[in-house]
Amino acid sequence: MRAAFFDLDKTVIAKSSLVALGPAFHARGLLQRRTLVWAVFRQLLFMRFGADEKRLTKYREAVLKVTKGWDRDEVRALVDETINHVIEPLIYDEALDLIDQHRIAGDEVWLVSMAPEEIVAPFAVILGITGAIASRATVDENGKFTGEMEFFAQGENKAHAIVELAKSRDLDLSECYAYSDSETDVGMLEVVGHPFAVNPDRTLARIAAERNWPVLSFTHPVRAHDRSRTRTPFLLSAIIIGFAALAGQARLRRRP
Repeated sequence: MRAAFFDLDKTVIAKSSLVALGPAFHARGLLQRRTLVWAVFRQLLFMRFGADEKRLTKYREAVLKVTKGWDRDEVRALVDETINHVIEPLIYDEALDLIDQHRIAGDEVWLVSMAPEEIVAPFAVILGITGAIASRATVDENGKFTGEMEFFAQGENKAHAIVELAKSRDLDLSECYAYSDSETDVGMLEVVGHPFAVNPDRTLARIAAERNWPVLSFTHPVRAHDRSRTRTPFLLSAIIIGFAALAGQARLRRRP
């Protein structure tokens, strides 16, 4: 059995899911304006320079501090109300083609994201895929976020979660695929037989070149529900991926 593992932010969608939902949280009174501006600024830095483990640790700590005391049910309800018109239009057309390709081939498809499961799980439903691996914040007996993290789906934690999932679902990781944009997901890409760098940051682009990993460029956000599902994009994506994989294998054979 095979699976395809997709990072979410900047791989399946064109920006950070947390930043995209920021205005909705601000309108509900959960975020101050200065916090929202800070989040957008951080997103611009990530888009330009990438996000190493140190930056992501600081980002995680800041998010946990801001969300401490939030009611989980309220957050879930807000995401349900807004995700279709806030995040769905950010989906890359090319990512949808790839997801179609894997589903038609009979592969499981999983989102693997450091974003909270309250955001990632509903998005997996929109995409109609198998499921999601996401960060889980600790919640107290009253359903409030405590400001602590039960599981942070980032860096090596993503790789470990994929390995555990593969064991439980009898997946052959040597036949599986993974797609990500960030250097922090190198571990996730290493555990599968078919890694792909998508819109890679500087460090991942360099690593991909050194290891002959195929590089894909996603540039066209669309709405999943409004998108015309023709066979042409699907066939084109299949050809591109097949050619990229064969080219990578050929380069490996030519190496001394």
